[in-house]
Amino acid sequence: MQPMRKVYIETYGCQMNVSDTEVVFAILAAHGYEKTEDINRADVIMANTCSVRDNAEQRILGRIEQFNLQRKARPGVVVGILGCMAERMKEALLDTRKVDIVAGPDSYRSLPQLIEAAWGGGTAINTELSRTETYHDIKPLRTSASGVSAFISIMRGCNNVCSYCVVPYTRGVERSRDAHSIVREACECFESGFREVTLLGQNVDSYLWTAADGSTVNFAQLVQMVAQVSPLLRVRFSTSNPQDISNELLEVMAANPNVCRHIHLPVQSGSNRILEKMRRRYTREWYLERVRAIRAKVPGCSITTDVIAGFCSETEEDHAQTLSLFDEVGFDTAFMFYYSERPGTLAARKYPDDVPLDIKTRRLEEIIALQNRKSLEAYKADIGKRFEVLVEGPSKKGTSQDGVRQLCGRASNNKMCVWEDTTHNSGDYVTVEIISCTQATLLGRLIE
Repeated sequence: MQPMRKVYIETYGCQMNVSDTEVVFAILAAHGYEKTEDINRADVIMANTCSVRDNAEQRILGRIEQFNLQRKARPGVVVGILGCMAERMKEALLDTRKVDIVAGPDSYRSLPQLIEAAWGGGTAINTELSRTETYHDIKPLRTSASGVSAFISIMRGCNNVCSYCVVPYTRGVERSRDAHSIVREACECFESGFREVTLLGQNVDSYLWTAADGSTVNFAQLVQMVAQVSPLLRVRFSTSNPQDISNELLEVMAANPNVCRHIHLPVQSGSNRILEKMRRRYTREWYLERVRAIRAKVPGCSITTDVIAGFCSETEEDHAQTLSLFDEVGFDTAFMFYYSERPGTLAARKYPDDVPLDIKTRRLEEIIALQNRKSLEAYKADIGKRFEVLVEGPSKKGTSQDGVRQLCGRASNNKMCVWEDTTHNSGDYVTVEIISCTQATLLGRLIE
């Protein structure tokens, strides 16, 4: 028998890309390809890419150079670029003569044909965006190292068209996946040993699936359906949009202990003027009201965020308002970046990128310094509390200073916990009492 051709994929960017890579592996496995972690044995080398920031694209361009060395050393190897960068750059990637396959996020079903075309010397590009593709009928080939947590894509695309964001141009319009197929996938995950699923979408709160009979399922109802798979299956979700997150969802979270107490709620700026320029469709006041609602309806819920420093025309006053919002909310953690202009976006077409890099950098550093203090405060507030923790596996160090095995896992609030434990394994639930912390980790002791 002819050996199976081997596929190596590097994944960059968001959790949605991780989920997409699992879909790609499943599609290729059905056509006789085998996943490999060794690039030196791969017949097909691909990168699933991100275009949200320029440095993400620059990193991938550097990897293409390394992939090309494999092509030169082993004739017959083909190189593919998938995802958002493929959608944005299209033929320009093929023009480098270092890439054989270019496939956008909605074209993964055609990858077997694109690979064959590349081996035959033909053009191998498909970047057509779809208004219907959700890959709802494909069972992903899970890549989770722990075998504990799984991603489930519930929708694709985005309709918000924030002025700085390239996602609507690279992932197309919003469309929601069949709710019943999502629940089936959650059941399959649980039956396969997974104990946590994360429902993924660019804006999960706008999920709305319409059945053939005209009935609908919104996001709060979907979360309720998935939570009912088993009380032992944790349910997470990402990402929420401040303009859309509903009280109905918060009530579902409060009523179901296995829906995790964590909401990622990107704010991007604390200035109403900048939020309007970003086309975020909410105000600072609306955002703060949603934070108050979350904390009132779901006590103990962790709130994390994204922020952009130095957006077009941002002043020191705008920046001060962002700092004051961070100070008022007290986020548990945050993803913090300075503005990176993305070609083709509304901001790139209409607004000069007029904040100098040194000022962007200084403002970002000030946000980071404030958030580091707030993170430490948030983690210190958990000292003395007891949490149910889902074991993910050994901690990074593996053992304590005394040589005792250490495990790690996340509490419902998404905070990483580390404790000494010689009896439990990945997928177990344990109770941990927090005795100390860093600004990113809770340190505890096992409660038998």
